[in-house]
Amino acid sequence: MREFLEVYEENQEKVDYFLQESLRNIGKLSSHKKINFAQLFNLFPSLELVYIVDKNTKHQTSDDIYKNKTDNRGKDKDRSHLISKLELKNNHIAFSKPYISSATRNNCITLSIKENDEIIFLDFRLDILLEKLNLIELHKPFHAMTRSFYLFVGFSMITLAVITILFSLYDFILYLFQNQDIKLEFMFKPIIALTLGMAIFDLAKTILEQEVFFKSYAKSSRVETKMITKFLITIIIALSIEALIVVFKIAIDGYEEMINALYLISGVSIILVALAIFVYLDKKKK
Repeated sequence: MREFLEVYEENQEKVDYFLQESLRNIGKLSSHKKINFAQLFNLFPSLELVYIVDKNTKHQTSDDIYKNKTDNRGKDKDRSHLISKLELKNNHIAFSKPYISSATRNNCITLSIKENDEIIFLDFRLDILLEKLNLIELHKPFHAMTRSFYLFVGFSMITLAVITILFSLYDFILYLFQNQDIKLEFMFKPIIALTLGMAIFDLAKTILEQEVFFKSYAKSSRVETKMITKFLITIIIALSIEALIVVFKIAIDGYEEMINALYLISGVSIILVALAIFVYLDKKKK
């Protein structure tokens, strides 16, 4: 609901203009009463409810008209509270803020059109409306399949991250008990494994959060940017530790191979500069 509201608020003028112009091109809506507004339901997949209110008494004079049925429970109800919340766009058309419909239990916006002594109310389901305008991506069967895939991959990555961490700790503890001559480089290897395990876990957590448990339908690159940035930072940390190990090892054994440490540090620096440029360009674009 929150995401739909954010997308709608960002594009409210476009959505309102689309509905106004589309209905204006149709002509008088009262001419569609005899067939229960069937043409409107065919033209607007997001339209889920139509009803008519008397302009003077503010009471509903028609049944609740759905695409495939009608319901008389809303007839004769006082709709003055709804009319007072409408925002007028011109003398004949007004829009409501997004809300949860008591009739359909869906997130919707209401558009009202005055014609003669009647006010025709049209409830549009918000998620379908935004999807039809290409403001969000919403394909339930496809997303159900991708959600299952991401669920499997996410928990598999978490399992591998835990195995990596446990194995590194087991190998380190085993090394401590089997060797009296402890070398500095073996102290850093568990740190690298723990850092990589943390990177894998963090990536899996982000995938599960965004694609499974809190599915995002909006077309936004914020999530991808955050995921790439966090993952690269963790990789840079791991490579920096590895470079430090190489420097210590070469310094102990001899300085003849120090150029290799320079290559590794230079590579890490290039990745760091690339990440800085990526973050700068992303912020500049926003």
